[in-house]
Amino acid sequence: MNTIRSYFVLVSIILLSSCATTPAPELTDSSANNVASEYKIGPGDNLEIFVWRNPEISRTVTVRPDGKISTPLVEDMVAAGKSPTELARDMEVVLAKYVKSPTVNIIVGQFNGQFSEQIRVVGEATEPRAISYRENISLLDVMIEVGGITEFAAGNKAKIIRKQDGKSGSIPVRIDDLINKGDMRQNIRMLPGDVIIIPESFF
Repeated sequence: MNTIRSYFVLVSIILLSSCATTPAPELTDSSANNVASEYKIGPGDNLEIFVWRNPEISRTVTVRPDGKISTPLVEDMVAAGKSPTELARDMEVVLAKYVKSPTVNIIVGQFNGQFSEQIRVVGEATEPRAISYRENISLLDVMIEVGGITEFAAGNKAKIIRKQDGKSGSIPVRIDDLINKGDMRQNIRMLPGDVIIIPESFF
């Protein structure tokens, strides 16, 4: 357990030191309103692919580690990095060679997303890990998924590291107040690529 905790403390230090040369500007959660939240497919996602009036070529597939999928009549098509709508249109172009006026609908079943768009939680969370981004996911949603914070956490000193316009900034959040006091002012909307750092309390 001490080894695992030391690992996540080290990761936290590295992340914070990367912003140390120039103090990271403090952002506000309003920055989330200016970012498109269309989901991008990633390796490991399960896709339900429906080809209208052609059930024999409709399939449920998993995006391979190389980011591609294969279905009847469509082999090795890149899926990672595309929205479900973009992938559906690309598949229609290929299927049009074999099917008259194909209409493809894609539903993402199991979400993983691209690594660069996942939300990562490091430090004194009960289960620090990366979480798939979902539209309108909030800080409280994330904390529920990682099981809250440990007894050693300085939850009210947590920060969200967020990249915007090519620069890293930070948003201070009081996670302890959010979880234990129900302070919903702290329940900000998350963005793809956010890193939540929860430091250890030394008191």
